[in-house]
Amino acid sequence: MKQIHFIINPIAGSGKTHKLSKDYLATFFEKEKYVIHIEYSNYKKHAAVLAKKAMEESADIIVACGGDGTINEVASCIVGSTIKLGIIPTGSGNGLASNLKISKHISKAIQIIKNENVRQIDVGIIHDKYFFSNAGVGFDACVVKNYESSKRRKFKSYIKAALKSFKELRYDRKIEIELNNTKIITNPFMIFVSNSNEMGYNISLTPKASLHDGLLDMLIVSKISKFKVLLLGFLILIKKQQYLKEANHFQTKLIKLTRHNGDLFQFQIDGEAYIIEEKTIFITIKEKALHVIS
Repeated sequence: MKQIHFIINPIAGSGKTHKLSKDYLATFFEKEKYVIHIEYSNYKKHAAVLAKKAMEESADIIVACGGDGTINEVASCIVGSTIKLGIIPTGSGNGLASNLKISKHISKAIQIIKNENVRQIDVGIIHDKYFFSNAGVGFDACVVKNYESSKRRKFKSYIKAALKSFKELRYDRKIEIELNNTKIITNPFMIFVSNSNEMGYNISLTPKASLHDGLLDMLIVSKISKFKVLLLGFLILIKKQQYLKEANHFQTKLIKLTRHNGDLFQFQIDGEAYIIEEKTIFITIKEKALHVIS
């Protein structure tokens, strides 16, 4: 009997997780072949607690039902193991699921899990945390921080968070970046590191990124005027951000970031806000470290 554990974030963006009852899942998974377990996350990091519990109960597949934050919590627990990750994308952005071409329709996503076609994907590591889609410091981290303070998990909330971040825009952080035997000192608008080619909502800052190439894609946008921030936003929408001269793209396996001033790094990691207090941090990649059903 195959053990499948569903970890559901009930407040994920799309609000569709209420459909994932045991009776509903039983219409897909025959009781002669599968044992279904359902758990609900009730607070930040609870999904990780539930994933560890599922591992102790000999889960064959753990299914994260939510957005990129929920997926990060669950997947981080099973990196390097043989347990397979299933995804039912019910979040607001669903960047990783979109990159993996996992349908937002619950019934289709469940069928993908049942088909059990497995890919091994790379995993990003920043300090002591894993990321599967992207991580960043600067404007995107500010947007995530403002988004988390909003009560609604909708695209409109991202727009409001972006506008608030635009009004708060300031350059008071000098960062030294080392990669590929090159040193860059910048007062950045954004330092964005990606393992996948989509952030969600069909928006991409790193369209050439791959989950399977053993490389991190990095976009560094140096200090720009507010007019150029708006221009960059437009270029991102039409996937032409390379036309902004202050935007530079790199591929690498290892990145070292050192802050020259300020008390901490304010990061976003897979769409969740994090504070890292160390002066120097390393970002690297672990190849083919996660088994994902897609």
